[in-house]
Amino acid sequence: MKTSSKIKASLIIFFIIIFSIIAARHFIGLHFEKKFSVRPAPGVIVSKVEKSIFFKSIETFGTAIAQNSKSYRVQAKEINGKLNIENRFVKKGDIILSLKDGENLIADFAGKLGKREIAQGVLGSESLIITLDDLKKIVIDIKVPENYVSVLKTGLKAEVTSSAYNKVFKGTVDTISSRIDPSTRSILSRIIVENSNFEIIPGQLMTVKIIYDEINQIGVPESAVTIQGDTAFVYTVNRDTAKRTNIEIGKRNYGKVSVLSGLNEGDIVISEGVSKVRDKAKIKIITSTK
Repeated sequence: MKTSSKIKASLIIFFIIIFSIIAARHFIGLHFEKKFSVRPAPGVIVSKVEKSIFFKSIETFGTAIAQNSKSYRVQAKEINGKLNIENRFVKKGDIILSLKDGENLIADFAGKLGKREIAQGVLGSESLIITLDDLKKIVIDIKVPENYVSVLKTGLKAEVTSSAYNKVFKGTVDTISSRIDPSTRSILSRIIVENSNFEIIPGQLMTVKIIYDEINQIGVPESAVTIQGDTAFVYTVNRDTAKRTNIEIGKRNYGKVSVLSGLNEGDIVISEGVSKVRDKAKIKIITSTK
């Protein structure tokens, strides 16, 4: 009897231990499942789908030239009084300098005065070249590859930049040559640039971007678009849920991509935090940008 009771007690204790282990594993699993299985909704930044100007462009380089310029040659010994021309602006008809023989050097047009350096012996060591440049508008002659002949037209807008300034100067295509240069396979075009603040000076190397095929289309930030193979998609937002939406994209300008189909103006898309989002997943909107 004693042996039988011991066996029964051992079996009971064994099953209690097994049951306790199973129960403990079950409740511990429930705890961790509750704690880790439901992840917090990722924070994202959203943007509204709006219309923007998209375009194609031709980019090239050119040297700035004054729209109107003239040079005056004088002998230093003939100048009456002190020479005052550095960074001096004159109006048409103003006296640039007086000469000892009683004559005056008169400005033919309004502009900025300067002095050109001359190699000794070319015009004599006593010779000076006084320059007068009309800087209100700048001319840039550029060479455009012949494959753009079909789109190149007078009146097209141009955006002109320089490493010297953190700004964009506005210009237009003024003239286009009637012939293609057979040696360079390019066509010569002239750009006129507004320079009312006299920031561009002759001789500067300028980057020219000619704008063509402008169109007003809806667009989204480039960061909102994901491309997988031949498919492009964005995540649109419906309340607090993300939805994958396939789109057809077009031109890209200034960090935006035009959308040809798949979205409507006013739709909300996720522009930042896309990598953390999945289709039909919950999201938390942190902020929105235009």
